[in-house]
Amino acid sequence: MTRHFQKELIKIKKMILSLGAVVEERVQMAKTAIDDRDAELAGRIIQQDFEIDEMEIEVEEECLKILALHQPVAVDLRFLIAVIKINNDLERIGDQAVNIAERVVFITKQEPVDFVFEYTTMAEKAQVMLKMSLDALVNMDVDLALKVCLLDDDVDDIKVIAYNKIKDAMAKDPDNLGYYINLLLISRHLERLADHATNIAEEVIYMIEGEIVRHGITGSD
Repeated sequence: MTRHFQKELIKIKKMILSLGAVVEERVQMAKTAIDDRDAELAGRIIQQDFEIDEMEIEVEEECLKILALHQPVAVDLRFLIAVIKINNDLERIGDQAVNIAERVVFITKQEPVDFVFEYTTMAEKAQVMLKMSLDALVNMDVDLALKVCLLDDDVDDIKVIAYNKIKDAMAKDPDNLGYYINLLLISRHLERLADHATNIAEEVIYMIEGEIVRHGITGSD
């Protein structure tokens, strides 16, 4: 393995971690926009989405270039395959932050209703899952990645609670269906965000151990 090849792998890891940092920032912004019903902040998330898209393309192109030029095998091949998948999941998390922002913008334009669903816990759990998955990547920590996978059920449970409460509110107040539908969509986007964080954790496990972990099923089962 050449020193030049090693430098290229290090460069890719730095690139994916830089993308991760930007995505984490957008998720924090989305959480704040939900908590504060901040349409201006939500608008900034939407306007800045192109930055994540551009970074995602750069990472993918760099990975494909290395695959073509060096034809890596074993651990290095697993690393590049995992980075390509993590790269896609990070871009999708950025999309979820934009989707949340669009819902917040819509809600702030409506007449206020008596019903309130508190998304703080759900958003915080999804945010923590993303941070843990990226920390697992930085430190190549299988145990931490496995913890992320276990947390996904917590977010799913909150989504079910949100669905049931908002459905009841819709039945009692059908004149504001648009408002409630957008509240439902926020819970959906947060749940998808957590799913992508889980995907990242699963790819970290694959990167380190060469074992595919998906939907709670391992390659050894």
